[in-house]
Amino acid sequence: MTRATRGRSASNPSPTTDLRWVSVGQERLTRPRGHVIMPAGDMDTMPEEFPEDLPPASPEETGEAEALAPDSSGMNLLSHWQERLIQFGLGEALLRVGTHVLSLFVTLIVIALMQSLYRSAPVTSEVQAAAPTPTPVVAVAAVPPPSDISLQGIPRLSQIHTTIPSRPRLEITTYTVQPGDTIFGIAEKFGLKPQTILWGNYYTLLDDPHNLMPGQELVILPVDGTYYEWQEGDGLNGVAKFFGVTPEDIINFPGNHLDPETIGDYSHPNIEPGTWLIIPGGKREFVSWSAPVGVTRENPAIARVLGPGACDPVYGGPVGYGSFVWPTNKHYLSGFDYSPETNHRGIDIAGYEGEGVYAADAGVVVYAGWNDYGYGNMIMIDHGNGFQTLYAHLSAIYVGCGQGVGRGDPIGAIGSTGRSSGPHLHFELMHTYYSKLNPWDFLPPP
Repeated sequence: MTRATRGRSASNPSPTTDLRWVSVGQERLTRPRGHVIMPAGDMDTMPEEFPEDLPPASPEETGEAEALAPDSSGMNLLSHWQERLIQFGLGEALLRVGTHVLSLFVTLIVIALMQSLYRSAPVTSEVQAAAPTPTPVVAVAAVPPPSDISLQGIPRLSQIHTTIPSRPRLEITTYTVQPGDTIFGIAEKFGLKPQTILWGNYYTLLDDPHNLMPGQELVILPVDGTYYEWQEGDGLNGVAKFFGVTPEDIINFPGNHLDPETIGDYSHPNIEPGTWLIIPGGKREFVSWSAPVGVTRENPAIARVLGPGACDPVYGGPVGYGSFVWPTNKHYLSGFDYSPETNHRGIDIAGYEGEGVYAADAGVVVYAGWNDYGYGNMIMIDHGNGFQTLYAHLSAIYVGCGQGVGRGDPIGAIGSTGRSSGPHLHFELMHTYYSKLNPWDFLPPP
């Protein structure tokens, strides 16, 4: 199209021309424009309102402009995707996501910078603090090294005290009984059972804790068990069986100093008579010096072994109620408690010399008099229902053999006769079928 034609079309546009003009205008409005380098003179003469009236560029100018214009394919692709995202309504979301990513990136950079500054700050302060202060140098005379110091190691002072690790005791030791000592207290002091104190000192205590007196020298075993003096004709099998252990338990205990290689035949071992042996873990029955169970009015003769206070058979008389009262005015202990472990089968009730002793239940007196085995003056009452009661260490006896008594009747006075460490009443409760019982289970609460 020539300039004249374009002029006429502009002055008298036809419908076809108008539609083409609109189409071209829309294309020009939506197409990204390139940059064209033009001479300054041409810029001055270029119309501002109707750029379409410019003369067409020559082929040389068109080629030169295309060569100088930047490549718009990448920008067209970006614009295309941007238009598509806007059509789908994702433009605003993309903008928010990009903003958040950028904010996060900036925050991470700030944190990294702060950490680097924080780490470097203490080092700087330490370096500044460590700056040396000039001090005058004092010349010191050289001291020759001692000639007697060994260079083989670092010398140190010897320790005056030597710590010896605790080892189990294997030998016998002795202990002198002090005022106030008890079997339980001595056993606890050496980490032993109370029975072991009695079993290790049979000839001193005779299995009776009442025989413990101040000044006595007791044998203290190194372990729980018994102490046995070897007799002529003894055999290891028999001795071990009696105490409930094996022959090897006796032979292998270091404190017995027995050699398994030279012990010989177990039935006739090479052990000298009179040798005391520790029986580790050994047990035996206590020898009872108390009244036997079952001293009844019909058969009181079994108590004759106890001393001259035994009675003849008695027929008839009061029968007990089966319930008991306290035999003294005081209702608390003053001495030993009920303790089968130490062969103490009764309770020692407190009282002053001469205070009254009362029958714990109705019955008949089957023993009244002296006891040869440490109980001193003693009374036994058969209650006719299987129960018997015993009252020992009395200072006085108010009843006689075969006499019937009621519950709570006075029968004697508190004393300290026999093997006793002070005034008190030794009280026992027994039953024909159940042997010796704990009085605490039958007396009323104190």
